[in-house]
Amino acid sequence: MRAFFKENKFFIIVICICVLVSGISIGNRINIETNNKTYDIVADYNELELMADQSHKDVSYWLKQFKDELNITKIGLSEENIMTLMEDTDLEVSGKTMDEITKESDWKKEYPAEFIQGLTEHGYDSYDVLIEMDSKEAADFVLNAVKERFVKSKYFIMDFGDTAYAVIDGDAKTALYSQPYKLANSKKGGFIERTDIIGSKIMYISLGLLPEKVEKVQSLGLEIIPRTLCYGGYNGKKYADAVIAGYEKYGIKPEYLIAGGEGIIGYDDGIELAEKYIKDNHITIGLIENTTQLQNILQKGVEEIAEATDYDTVRVFSVWNYIQYRYQFYGYEGAKEIENTLFRAITERNIRVIYFKPIKENQDLFTYVTNMDEYKDMFTNLEQRLAEHNFTYGSASVMRNYEVSHMVKLLLSLGCVAATVLLLSGFLPLRKKAKYVLFGMGTLGALGASYVIPNSFELLLSFVSSVVFACLAVTLFTKISEELRNTLEPKVSNLKLTGVSALTLVACVLVSLMGGMMTASPLSATVYMLEIDIFRGVKLAQLLPIAYFAVAYLAYFGFGEKKKIPGVLEFHDLKDMMNASIKIWMIILGALLGGVGYYYIMRTGHDSSVEVSSIEMLFRNYLEDILIARPRNKEFLFAFPAIMLMVYTSVRRFKLWPILFGLCGVIGMTSVNNTFMHIRTPLYLGFIRTGYSLLFGIIVGIIGIFVFEAAHKLYIKWIVPLLESYANKEEAGN
Repeated sequence: MRAFFKENKFFIIVICICVLVSGISIGNRINIETNNKTYDIVADYNELELMADQSHKDVSYWLKQFKDELNITKIGLSEENIMTLMEDTDLEVSGKTMDEITKESDWKKEYPAEFIQGLTEHGYDSYDVLIEMDSKEAADFVLNAVKERFVKSKYFIMDFGDTAYAVIDGDAKTALYSQPYKLANSKKGGFIERTDIIGSKIMYISLGLLPEKVEKVQSLGLEIIPRTLCYGGYNGKKYADAVIAGYEKYGIKPEYLIAGGEGIIGYDDGIELAEKYIKDNHITIGLIENTTQLQNILQKGVEEIAEATDYDTVRVFSVWNYIQYRYQFYGYEGAKEIENTLFRAITERNIRVIYFKPIKENQDLFTYVTNMDEYKDMFTNLEQRLAEHNFTYGSASVMRNYEVSHMVKLLLSLGCVAATVLLLSGFLPLRKKAKYVLFGMGTLGALGASYVIPNSFELLLSFVSSVVFACLAVTLFTKISEELRNTLEPKVSNLKLTGVSALTLVACVLVSLMGGMMTASPLSATVYMLEIDIFRGVKLAQLLPIAYFAVAYLAYFGFGEKKKIPGVLEFHDLKDMMNASIKIWMIILGALLGGVGYYYIMRTGHDSSVEVSSIEMLFRNYLEDILIARPRNKEFLFAFPAIMLMVYTSVRRFKLWPILFGLCGVIGMTSVNNTFMHIRTPLYLGFIRTGYSLLFGIIVGIIGIFVFEAAHKLYIKWIVPLLESYANKEEAGN
């Protein structure tokens, strides 16, 4: 080991310097995260209204309860659209697509002849939407909204006093279709596939705020956060002017603008109008996190305005339906799991605004929980837990905009190149001159990449760092295991063996942690912390070090016969492996390892297709409650102890076990890097999480060594004699 360090001293020094350089962006990021510790809560009016209906109390009662008992003073109030006017208000409004209406042969008889004549002259098709209003109040609200928001060529209206009609032009892009279904083809036989028009986006376009709802919210001294749904083709300057005029009419100057529908207001004519309104009124843009909790919902114009406002932006977590149903989830008595969900959103994903919707009964999926004590307990516990992480409740804090300098990225690329050369030196017979040539070529390649693909350079740099440093850690524990096997006696005491195996684990985690810093540093910019962009290639970064372990193991341990030159991947190593006899137990073991590997990869990444078991979630939640940051189960229960057991089994001269434990140990090295691939997660959590994993991993590893030792002694004392006795009887019988 000393000889290896001496031969590669230059590259090791370069790596250490570059890791220190990474501290520049790491330090700036930590400073930004430290000053971004205020979260806010916005309650959804529409769901509170539904909750009020079920509790036989007016919505004003619940608005006051949320204000007085929970200190929630901001209410998300959606503008009305045709669907909400039909379903959620007393206004006599109905709307249908012309496709639905014209399916009736005598549909024209249902409407005044004058209206039909005017509609015919205007022209219509199946994609248009016909709105009928059967009261003056309804007609005043809808017709005024249509005139103010839509271009005149796109609508036709006729007002008869107590009854009024409006037809809004649609097209194939606005139509909402049914699922495809099979229909018997009477002419040609067989079946044909059909879809029906069952609705239109036009019916969801916002038409304005209802005065009575605004009055209920404002009379209680609550602040309105208006929600407007916009759709392409109907979202030009005229529409945006009407929306803003509607806000100003009621004296609404929103603290946050949380866009709805397909884009920001006025996007059809660009972002200038919305940008000016937002800047003039010092409004903070909300980026709504996806239902998968990965990145944000891509709404047109939102990211452009975020950039134009120097990222005066907050991430918004909407309490989606499936989260509302987590009442009495995992066997908890109350809303503990919803509390856990909100806690993780704020502490781990840079969420600063919770868009809250009331809790629903899990067994019913629609009945709201109306016991106010449940909400008080949940938010009180949440506030206390967040306070331990120095979070306070109030107007959401905004991250200072920060970009990693190009010079820092270039210096980091030198460290990445040096680490790659060091990695190659770990299993190839490279001479000193060859190493320097490789370093020079790599440096030129990195410089060229930084100018040829500047937008992808930081992602490439981060990805390569995550793979190379994980592989270096794998090389380290493989090399140490092989050297200890050759220098220590097989019967060395467990005390000494646990000591050196623990030190090996610490050294490997430190190398991987350096890789975590090199992975996180190039991406420690605001756009990544807000998840406007993310680390790419998470699963590949986990797979490559696992594949590399085969190379490292062959280079140090060889295959079959005694290794001739440890630390060099020789041709005969590959030849011995390829010529090995395949036994049934090898096939079974390979299948088991393949299954475990598949499960591991499916569980890896920002989002996972494998659902976590209830027992594991309860265990995670318990650790989350008692520790500052939850260590990763796969690290301290599985991978870290496996590295210690690889050292142990190598010294004890086991043949198969070092391979299996080493393969498991690779997962720990990639997992440490993976922790820092989640750029949205504050860095202090990553460092603390890794520290906990290391501490607990050493403890579990020590226990694992003694358990393995005891199990092996039992195997030698009891199982081997039984197997030999059985074999002797078989031989005697023959």
